Amino acid sequence: MEPLPNSRTESDGSAVVRVLSYNIRSMRDDTDALARVIAACAPDLVLLQEAPRFFRWRKKLTRLAAASGLVLLSGGGTAAGPALLCSLRATVERTQDVLLPLTPGQHRRGFATAVVRIGGARLGVLSCHLSLRADERYEQAGLLLDRLAGLGVTHAVAGGDLNERPGGRTFRRLGDGLRDCWTAAPWGGEYTFSQDAPDRRIDAVFVTEGVEVLGCGVPVGLPGVAEDDLRAATDHLPVLTALRVPASAS
Repeated sequence: MEPLPNSRTESDGSAVVRVLSYNIRSMRDDTDALARVIAACAPDLVLLQEAPRFFRWRKKLTRLAAASGLVLLSGGGTAAGPALLCSLRATVERTQDVLLPLTPGQHRRGFATAVVRIGGARLGVLSCHLSLRADERYEQAGLLLDRLAGLGVTHAVAGGDLNERPGGRTFRRLGDGLRDCWTAAPWGGEYTFSQDAPDRRIDAVFVTEGVEVLGCGVPVGLPGVAEDDLRAATDHLPVLTALRVPASAS
């Protein structure tokens, strides 16, 4: 497997950024293994799903971030599960946690969003966990596209647990407005669920036009990422993406 590019800032101000998307099942599994996987991926940004939402959720997320060499950026209980972590390489402009309309009998859903600067690049970020219901999931994809457009940035990355495979109606809706990073530059493993015998890709990372995808996939075989840790950390496998984000004019 070819190595994934490391984070760096180019001479023209553009930034190579590592983004990790990961459903962590409310940290109910081996949190030490979880932190080791995240740290070994050396991300600049982490898009979490099923982050802790209830008792002492902020403390749990802060501890996970610290154990992974990161800081808590936004989300968690205030976004109904999605959360964002970041490295100290990121300068935070603003954050916003968004609660989506609640369908009776379904789980509350939300988005964790932020705008950050890394090097000379300005990047919108969104973490999502879409509904198990197909009709609600499709509507949430439209809300996601609207929210990204409303961030007021030229370049953005969105990722999460879509609860749907490629080819599904919601997946196609996101792919019509954004670029699916795995399709653009496959790297590592493809399938993200379940962690012990993965047979489907239901977790994905998308970017807006103008962001170059350098590689995207499950970091199987990445130095420092142990198979035992991947199995013990949670029931999903993570998606690691390397992007080149152009320098912003403002």
